Amino acid sequence: MSEHKEDYKGKKVLIVDDDADLLSQIREWTEEIGFEASTAETQAAAEKLIAEQNFDLALIDLMLEHKDSGFILCHRLRRKNPKTPIIIVTGVTSVTGIHFDLLDKENASWINADAILDKEI
Repeated sequence: MSEHKEDYKGKKVLIVDDDADLLSQIREWTEEIGFEASTAETQAAAEKLIAEQNFDLALIDLMLEHKDSGFILCHRLRRKNPKTPIIIVTGVTSVTGIHFDLLDKENASWINADAILDKEI
């Protein structure tokens, strides 16, 4: 991975997750490949970072303080910078069985993310 460090040098990533261990792991991984990482464990903290900075990438957990916190953050980030790639990283499917399909245009229009990655819980 370190061979791509120059590709991401100076790029900023926003990482939002209420699981402190996972947040730390993702931060370490993104910094190892050259990103400057900003992290938040709550929707409120993430909203403050979104207001203060521009990001080149965002990795956002879906359920934080509220069931829809991740969707709200995606919407706010997309309104501020429409070109920022947003990836939702969530355990919702493994916990609830609910699956969000971004290939469905109706879902994609309100989810405001570029990809959804399932995490095992």
